Amino acid sequence: MMGKIVTFGEILLRLKAPRFERLLQSPSLEATFGGGEANVAVSLANYGKEVAFVTVLPENDLSLHCIGELRRFAVDTSAIRFGAGRLGIYFLESGAAQRPSRVIYDREHSAIALAESGALDWENIFEGAAWFHLTGITPALSPSAAALSLEAVKTAKKMGLVVSCDLNYRSKLWRYGKSAVEVMTGLVQYVDVGIGNEEDCQRSLGITAETDVDRGQLDPEQYQLLTGKVLATFPRMKLLAVTLRESISASHNVWSACINDRVDFYHSRKYDLTHIVDRVGGGDSFAAALIYGLTTYESKKKALDFAAAASCLKHSISGDFNRVKVSEVERLIGGPGSGRVER
Repeated sequence: MMGKIVTFGEILLRLKAPRFERLLQSPSLEATFGGGEANVAVSLANYGKEVAFVTVLPENDLSLHCIGELRRFAVDTSAIRFGAGRLGIYFLESGAAQRPSRVIYDREHSAIALAESGALDWENIFEGAAWFHLTGITPALSPSAAALSLEAVKTAKKMGLVVSCDLNYRSKLWRYGKSAVEVMTGLVQYVDVGIGNEEDCQRSLGITAETDVDRGQLDPEQYQLLTGKVLATFPRMKLLAVTLRESISASHNVWSACINDRVDFYHSRKYDLTHIVDRVGGGDSFAAALIYGLTTYESKKKALDFAAAASCLKHSISGDFNRVKVSEVERLIGGPGSGRVER
């Protein structure tokens, strides 16, 4: 597929406790940037795709550093706009063994949350684009951010773009009086490619199956039923990909994914992630790699396998961004994944 890929959402300053320390256990925090849609843009740029990231930022030096970081990965930032508000922040404490990772958001009154409907010229932004990606995080920020997201998907469909959405349910963000189901079911009406996990499907769309989002073992057969229900509810959606994370501990997960394209149901290879370095951004790395696969390979099964493998590798990399190349992902797909030294 030719044409630019556009992603839209909030990028944040990420402040993380060093290594596996508790927050402020030592008087230092590691400062980087991250956020679902920006993470997707960086991955796609690393894979050689032409990609633009769209957001609204405050006009200050922190934002300039943020834009500079995106440009370093060859992400097009020309559609980023400045507005009133602040740069959102999230604090991260990486878990280990039976202690879970912890995220604290500090993003109220951010520039993108304050941006009004009509603040972005979507027709101009989508000129020459073929694909638009957003997540369920942005509509959770504020009523105006939800309105901007809906404007975006409507314009994208009117202009003939493929629309993908990672449902990304975040319970800490839905605080402005509307539920995720109220907002997301309207937005997903315009989505061609859905992405999520079992919790996203149930809590963003209100569609349930016999799955338990809190236990470690997952039954792939239930996901054929769950994806079928979602596709039946949203007839415009062409396919739905669901990630399956079996959480044995914070340090040890079993990772795989499945895809239902209304014709076939595929389940990827399972990856045993025994020493997780950083799982934040794992879902974004899957979404980006799935978009890459669907726009590069003829086989949806190959696209799914590429996405699962790319996300497997992300769990070994610190930071929100997945810093891997296509050749590394394809090598993992075709090899044993033993991690032997390459000389």
